[in-house]
Amino acid sequence: MDHLQRVRQEFTRQASQFAAAAAVTRADLVQRFVEAVPADATSVILDVACGPGIITAALAPRAREVVAFDLTPEMLTKARQRCAEANLTNVTFREGSATDMPFPDASFDAVVTRLSVHHFQDPRRPLAEMARVLKPGGAFVLADVVSSETQQESALHNAIEILRDPSHVRMLPASELLGLIETAGLEIEHRTTWDEQREFEEWARIVDDPDRVAPLRTVVRTLASLGQHAGTGLAVADGRITFFHRWHLIVARKVEG
Repeated sequence: MDHLQRVRQEFTRQASQFAAAAAVTRADLVQRFVEAVPADATSVILDVACGPGIITAALAPRAREVVAFDLTPEMLTKARQRCAEANLTNVTFREGSATDMPFPDASFDAVVTRLSVHHFQDPRRPLAEMARVLKPGGAFVLADVVSSETQQESALHNAIEILRDPSHVRMLPASELLGLIETAGLEIEHRTTWDEQREFEEWARIVDDPDRVAPLRTVVRTLASLGQHAGTGLAVADGRITFFHRWHLIVARKVEG
C-alpha cells in the first residue's frame, strides 16, 4: 500500500469520529484559526486537506468563494453535509492530492491548511504547491501540531502517533516547519503556539480501531510510568493517561515578484 492509499484508508475509517471530535471542532480553536485569515468578501480561498469542512464552513461567510480540497471522498462528503446544513452556497468541493493540485498558478487570494502537514510524506512538495496556487501577496495560514526540538523526544512522540494512526508521517519541530514554509517562498508575518491538553482515551477513540489501541495503551502507560514524556507531558494521573499537543499557527504571505 502506498502512502496516499494509507491516508485514504485511515481517514475513511476516521471520517465520522474526526468530524465530531471536540479536539478539532471546538469553537475557540476554529475561531483562532479563522481570525488569522484576512477577511475579504471578494476573496477566493483554498482549504487544503479540508477534512470534514470545519474550517471551510467557518471561512465561507467571510469570502466570495471557498474551495474545499481533500484526498478522501468520505471526508468531502462530511464537508458537503456540514456546508449544506449551514446553507452555504459559495463552497465547491474538489478531490485530489496536495502534492499535485489541479489548479492554475496564482488562483487564490488565500490558501489555508490545518492539521495536514504531519500526514505529508514529503512536506516540501505540498507546501510548494500551496505557494504556487497562491496569488503574489496572498495570505497563507497553517496550523499543525509540532514535536519537540529535542531529536529523541520528537522521535518518540512520532512513534506513538504512528502506532495510533499509520497515515501519520512526522510532526515536525517548529523550527523545521518554519524553515520549510520560508523555502516555499512564503514570508512569515506572525506565529503563535499553545498547548492543548488531551486524554489518551479520547484521542485513541478517533481512529476507531480497538485492536490497535489496546497495545498502544499499554506502551504509553509504561512510558509514562518510566518518566518518558516524549516532549508531550505524557503522564498518568488518577489512572488516566494524559498529554498535550503543541499547536503552531503560522500566518505568511507569498513573496511578490
